[in-house]
Amino acid sequence: MANVVVVGAQWGDEGKGKIVDWLSERADVIARFQGGHNAGHTLVIDGKVYKLHALPSGVVRGGKLSVIGNGVVLDPWHLLKEIATVRAQGVEITPETLMIAENTPLIMPFHGELDRAREEAASKGTKIGTTGRGIGPAYEDKVGRRAIRVADLADHATLEARVDRALQHHDPLRKGLGVEAIDRDALIALLKEIATDILPFAAPVWKVMNEKRKAGKRILFEGAQGALLDIDFGTYPYVTSSNVIAGQAATGVGIGPNSIDYVLGIVKAYTTRVGEGPFPTELEDEDGNRLGTRGHEFGTTTGRKRRCGWFDACLVRQTCATSGINGISLTKLDVLDGFETLKICTGYDLDGERLDYLPTAADQQARCTPIYEEMDGWSESTEGARSWADLPANAIKYVRRVEELIECPVALLSTSPERDDTILVTDPFAD
Repeated sequence: MANVVVVGAQWGDEGKGKIVDWLSERADVIARFQGGHNAGHTLVIDGKVYKLHALPSGVVRGGKLSVIGNGVVLDPWHLLKEIATVRAQGVEITPETLMIAENTPLIMPFHGELDRAREEAASKGTKIGTTGRGIGPAYEDKVGRRAIRVADLADHATLEARVDRALQHHDPLRKGLGVEAIDRDALIALLKEIATDILPFAAPVWKVMNEKRKAGKRILFEGAQGALLDIDFGTYPYVTSSNVIAGQAATGVGIGPNSIDYVLGIVKAYTTRVGEGPFPTELEDEDGNRLGTRGHEFGTTTGRKRRCGWFDACLVRQTCATSGINGISLTKLDVLDGFETLKICTGYDLDGERLDYLPTAADQQARCTPIYEEMDGWSESTEGARSWADLPANAIKYVRRVEELIECPVALLSTSPERDDTILVTDPFAD
């Protein structure tokens, strides 16, 4: 059976939620392998809207196993609120349908406090634009070997020792930022209280995943954010705190890389970004406003308005390479309906030199200007199209040109938020 990794191939917000849901109907296991509740996925099923941040998108599908892997950092309080919200919408969530890796690091209240304090203290031009939810500090503690993990909730002595180690690091940081010290006893009480609700979901996920693989079950690996926010290959330092690219899927749940059969990259038909950082094709004009308005470009998690620009084929070609993408799902094609002329970035001009990639150095990124290729747009509607025959000729030409420039084929084409408004070209789950 084929196992599929889904990754965003831009700066996130590419429409992964719909595509993961569309694929999850045919998967047996859906696993989140990185990120935290700073990422938001919106699913529209039979007219009902689900907004997920911590839960894997597969939870809304009955008969599936959803997994939160060790590559995720988990806010247990947020998770329980999200579970309650989804249950209220009629979705059943039990330890049989949701598993959390025992070695998953937890996001503590002090992580969010530190995140926000740092951002407030940063001078203009040095702000990262984080969501302030503690994702970065939680990953720092994981790497610093002072994280409190799910398994630690099961033993009070271990839990208290983990808390003490964390506070040895965090209290001096907080003092330097003018934030009061952490109330140790209150924190331990909170953790002991929440343990009874979290521990029933805890499991040796690496073992379960390998057993599912050996049994021939179809596994769908779900990523958060986008490859251009990857801690190593994104537009550093304006990135997230984890590896987003497809290679993280294996280590993020404890399964071998030979278990991955297909990598599907989710790509918007134009480009958007939330927060700070370079954005070569950004439009600060009427076309940019039009893309944002038609595309309803506001973050699921933050509500922040997204920056909008023309499609950057140079960047997507780069992320296709770093994630080993086999095919892309091109989303929001319908947002381009009615544009008389469309532009695609094919490379950059850096001080008179043409580049076919975005350089690593921040100062060079800032000096890159896009080189555009223009194409005729289309006046007909593509919204809701479910076959190539439903698409205008110029829309097909646009899709084909995107394929050529990014050197990767289109596997799926999405023409609205509704899950069935999808044109299947190549089945990622094909054996």
